[in-house]
Amino acid sequence: MQFRNILMVLAAASMLPLSACSQSGSGESSSTASDGRDTQAGGSPSAAPGGALTIPEDADPVTKKIYLAENATAACMKKRGFSYTPNPGPTENEASSAIDGADYALAKKYRQKYGFGIYSSAVYPNDPAAPGTSEKGNPNASYRSSLPAAQQKAYDKALGRPARVALDNAESNRPAKGSCIAEANLKVYGPAKSAAEQDRENAKQAERDRQAGQALNGDQQLVLLAQEYASCLRKDGITVSTTQPTSIGEMVKFQVSAQIPADGTLSKEDAMPKLTREIGLALKDLECGKKFRAAYWPKYKKNPYVGGNG
Repeated sequence: MQFRNILMVLAAASMLPLSACSQSGSGESSSTASDGRDTQAGGSPSAAPGGALTIPEDADPVTKKIYLAENATAACMKKRGFSYTPNPGPTENEASSAIDGADYALAKKYRQKYGFGIYSSAVYPNDPAAPGTSEKGNPNASYRSSLPAAQQKAYDKALGRPARVALDNAESNRPAKGSCIAEANLKVYGPAKSAAEQDRENAKQAERDRQAGQALNGDQQLVLLAQEYASCLRKDGITVSTTQPTSIGEMVKFQVSAQIPADGTLSKEDAMPKLTREIGLALKDLECGKKFRAAYWPKYKKNPYVGGNG
């Protein structure tokens, strides 16, 4: 079982609210926002082959644009004679809320089976709720594989995904001009920013992040609750490497993820005892941090911090 995808999901769960902060300054036109799409509350994204995703009513601006871009890509591919099922990827969902513990009841139910979601995909490879397993059910991968070789090349060209060989080149990472992904991005996000514009935006985000970190780590209520949290963990035999409010909530999770085999592979049989241990640690972490998280998350929403979550 490969664990690279799991780490990406854990990172996504930690950082999703922060991406919203980084793009909060970009407005969304009413024509783009409406775009003829229905919305529904909560739930996981779903779409018929070649159909459009419904956008959750509680979706944040960044998640909403991801849905809109996927829908626009599907519409474009249909015009070019290909099927494309919108696939928003690891957007904020029940798993991320359960992993970070923002919702205590949901987190307890989730962690009782999946822990932090680190080893669970090796034990439950066909369970879509286990982080890291979603790629297997990607309908676009199976559709592309069903095409003849020549049609696969035509599909790739029409879609316009960046070539893997150019990952170190930011300019080459952009989808090819005229491709469906490029057209969808232009429609939803507008023209790409220049390097100077991006640098200015990054500098503003860094300053917002610095101020948010100061607000959270300097909050006396959070400081005291973080110390109580740490004392509880120590009593349960868990090593405490930080009591900083912006870091302690993810500390145990990252201690567990740091023990993933160096080659990133593990059999189901080897993963089962590790998952059992992970579940125990995840539940202890949840109970010890219950009061802390109840105070932290409302304050985090007012001061979203890119460096880490509670």
